[in-house]
Amino acid sequence: MLVSVLLPPDECQAAVAPCSIRDPLPILHKYFQSGNVVIAGVMSQIHITSSIAFNEPPTPELFDDILHFSASWTYQASMELLSSLERLIPNYKCNVQETPKAVIGGPKPDLCLHMSTILSMYKMPRLIYGSSPVTTNDIQALFTHWIFPDGAQQYEGILQLLLHFRWVWIGVLFLHGDTGERFVQNVLPMFAQKGICFDYIESFPKVTSSGEFDEMVEEGLKTMNIIVGSTANVVVVHGEIQTIIVIRTLPRLADTNDVLVQGKTKVWIMTAQMDFTSFPFQRGWDITFLHGALSFAVHSKDLPGFQKFIQMRQPTLEKEDRFLRVFWEEAFNCGFNDSASEKKDDKFCTGEENIESLPGSVFETSMTAHSYSIYNAIYILAHALHTMQSTKLNCRAMAGGARWELTDQEPWQVHHFLERVSFNNSVGEEVSFDQNGELVAGFDIINWVTFPNQSFLRVKLGTMDPQAPPEKRLIIHDDGIMWPNWFNQAQPTSLCNENCHVGYRKNKKEGKPFCCYDCLPCPEGKISNKEDMDDCSECPGDQYANNEQDGCLPKDKTFLSYGEPLGISLATLALFFSFITALVLQIFTKHRDTPIVKANNRNLTYILLLFLLLSFLCALLFIGQPEEVTCLLRQTAFGLIFSVAISCILAKTAIVVLAFMATKPGSRMRKWVGKPLGTPIVLSCSLIQVTICSIWLATSPPFPDVDMDSMTEEIILECNEGSTIMFYCVLGFMGLLAIVSFTVAFLARKLPDSFNEAKFITFSMLVFCSVWLSFVPTYLSTKGKYMVAVEIFSILASSCGLLGCIFIPKCYVILLRPELNSREQLIRRQF
Repeated sequence: MLVSVLLPPDECQAAVAPCSIRDPLPILHKYFQSGNVVIAGVMSQIHITSSIAFNEPPTPELFDDILHFSASWTYQASMELLSSLERLIPNYKCNVQETPKAVIGGPKPDLCLHMSTILSMYKMPRLIYGSSPVTTNDIQALFTHWIFPDGAQQYEGILQLLLHFRWVWIGVLFLHGDTGERFVQNVLPMFAQKGICFDYIESFPKVTSSGEFDEMVEEGLKTMNIIVGSTANVVVVHGEIQTIIVIRTLPRLADTNDVLVQGKTKVWIMTAQMDFTSFPFQRGWDITFLHGALSFAVHSKDLPGFQKFIQMRQPTLEKEDRFLRVFWEEAFNCGFNDSASEKKDDKFCTGEENIESLPGSVFETSMTAHSYSIYNAIYILAHALHTMQSTKLNCRAMAGGARWELTDQEPWQVHHFLERVSFNNSVGEEVSFDQNGELVAGFDIINWVTFPNQSFLRVKLGTMDPQAPPEKRLIIHDDGIMWPNWFNQAQPTSLCNENCHVGYRKNKKEGKPFCCYDCLPCPEGKISNKEDMDDCSECPGDQYANNEQDGCLPKDKTFLSYGEPLGISLATLALFFSFITALVLQIFTKHRDTPIVKANNRNLTYILLLFLLLSFLCALLFIGQPEEVTCLLRQTAFGLIFSVAISCILAKTAIVVLAFMATKPGSRMRKWVGKPLGTPIVLSCSLIQVTICSIWLATSPPFPDVDMDSMTEEIILECNEGSTIMFYCVLGFMGLLAIVSFTVAFLARKLPDSFNEAKFITFSMLVFCSVWLSFVPTYLSTKGKYMVAVEIFSILASSCGLLGCIFIPKCYVILLRPELNSREQLIRRQF
């Protein structure tokens, strides 16, 4: 539809030469409303009352009439605006006083483009209440103002709506044409970047000519089969004002061709360019497919007095409005009692019919978004013309003695004032344009509710406000939505497959869109606490995954404590063997003057027993929560105590060997007899271990630490050795002393029994070496407090081996066989 704003005839004083050329093809529907500013309406579309079936092609005449938004009619209507009210003469102005100053057009982009092709040559401002077409003509864009918000905001709103309801598996339908192609090429990739997948992207059947009707029906049936067979429950429809006509045709095609649509209900999401339109023959067709649909619409409000204005329309009183008579006949299925109208269904129109009795599918009495846009467009022009009259350029002035009238202004001068229009309309909303000539407004989100009598309601459930912060642009009230009946008022889902539950992760299916995936359990130790997670995540170091792998539980802090059975058992053993060692030391002290105690260096025996006692007690340092002091003392005390004990054993063995070697004739060892060899051996060996431990403590001392990785469900409180190399140096030197002692004792094992302590030392060192050789692999293969338990057990076992093998035989003699504890028995040689 084109609406032009013309100047009143009585404002023009210029003489007009008459034209005698007649219109070659008159516009069918015109309407002129007189006033201070003339509002002229010119319709470039045709509606034909008829019926149509899909089992046979329509006649060429009928089919050509149905092509209502015709480019040729739009061009003609545009050119007629530049001519007279009564005739069309291309490129001539027959009546200067009737030259338009601005034109309102819409809603189709193609119509606006065809209109602009003609009017832009005359720099005539245009107010378009539809979406912008694809154009590269700067002149056309320069004089165009859009009573339609930025389309990018609408697409952002659709995307936010899909993400809000988690509809990531959708179908897309679009119209053939530049705007449809632009939507597919520019907008859908943006949807895909945000996680939206497309089951199908199909165009509506292209309406061409009657000769291709069969192909059109076949294409429409193919599209319907795709929609019905799709698993996507949501369909985004990018269309224009007439798209619902095509959508209503698809179910009819399915019924005619026995395509089962029961249970294949879809949620339609429609763009703001679309509106409810239909052909007369679609009047009785079912519209329940629209129930629960969501659509965007240019923001609008109910205007006061609009309902009364609609009720007062009577075609018998408004004979100038030719379109109203045609509408009245089609709406009420009747004909006026005159020669120009035909009687329909034996029913004449009276003009008194109640327009409110019409179902919504025929006529809506409420203010629609398109009507609101046209209303604002009229007032925008009125304000622009008013401003132009109020300025110096529009005031009456004398220039060379001539009056300067409004009629003297060219259309392009109105454009200057349109750019700066800003006012509040009758419902208090601000109306203005942005720098791109687009209306500064948002979108309403509409929920379509249908009724059995072919009526429907558009319920506003939310808004898309481009001026709001990004996180608050989309506002929608979920509770008020009426969903399609098939979903039993539950929010529909639209997914390629079921969501991956918590504890699972997505695994992409080969050859499928990224929205289609399998669900695999999370690997051990990882969790997913949300649905549809791309990957499982690890818990923080102080937490571990629960059995369901959908959450993390805090790890328990653990260490070898005195309160658990293992700690109690090891502490009891340490104290018990400490008591036994102290008892042995007391026995040896009590019988210190007996030959068996005095033999083979009594002082070394006391030192050895004392350090064996300390070795049992040092095991207690490993039990309990690690502290800074205990960590510093654990390994160093253990290393030093065992080094002194083994040094004593080495010294005792060396003295035995030296004593027997000195008895051989001509032996050079006699000069060492009587000299204190034991003390230097003990001191030198101990000094080396002290040096190693000092370097360790000075460079990288042990410290309290936590191990969160070794155990799945526990945090291990432990002593970090600081330097593992120094720790194994201490063990290595202690092992070296043990090997040397074992070797020397092994070589002295065949000496006479009464003097021979080396045989017991050999057994003790064999036990000692066996324990610590098995300690290393066992220690490295255990974790947590059990590592500490292994070391305590090794300390206790090796100390018991030394105590038992060396001193138990002597205690047996002292306590149970005192007759053997005599000098005669000690000097008796057995061969």
